[in-house]
Amino acid sequence: MVLVNLKYTLWRVSFFCILAQVIDFMNKHDNFQVNFSLKGIASIQVGIYFMIAAYLIKNILDGFIVDDSSMGMLSAEIIEVLLIAITIFTFIFSSFALYFKGRRASKIFQNQLWNAKTKMAFLIFILSFLGMLSVSILLMRQGFIDYITPVFLILYAVLLLIFKNKERKNLLIISSICLLLAIVCFLIPTYWYSSLFILGVAHITYGVVIK
Repeated sequence: MVLVNLKYTLWRVSFFCILAQVIDFMNKHDNFQVNFSLKGIASIQVGIYFMIAAYLIKNILDGFIVDDSSMGMLSAEIIEVLLIAITIFTFIFSSFALYFKGRRASKIFQNQLWNAKTKMAFLIFILSFLGMLSVSILLMRQGFIDYITPVFLILYAVLLLIFKNKERKNLLIISSICLLLAIVCFLIPTYWYSSLFILGVAHITYGVVIK
């Protein structure tokens, strides 16, 4: 058990060191063009995926505690796998939304899709997702279920702040909403579903307004 915790601690330190390096690179190389942006149809799609994921997770958890439900017959390990799978698929579909929007933008503005800064942004995106997923799994297995959603919201707010620049100051709105919802979830753990649903609505609204 001590060895496992030591390995996790070393991995976490390495993760934040790498993340700090790529953030520093992006801040020092503003002349590189980032094609991927969380606005317009991409933000709307991400919002829809958040809402669907929240709905599926809620139904699985509600069914698990009901004896007459088919979900109630499943083991806790299988439920955990299902929740992780929903999270991963949400990430994959959100990534596709950003990719296809970026590809269209690169064709319109005649930019190279995979330039140096875009690759760094993608690396941050992947590392951030792996970090959030690892923290969520750790909290789940340690029994801190009520802290999963607020911690995710805080980390997601930080991720949006990382990608914020002069042209994307409006992302601060979503980040602020995430932090506010995280506080509410800390105080009222049962508000987790509404918080994720509101986050989805915020993304959809942002995509409609910011194109």
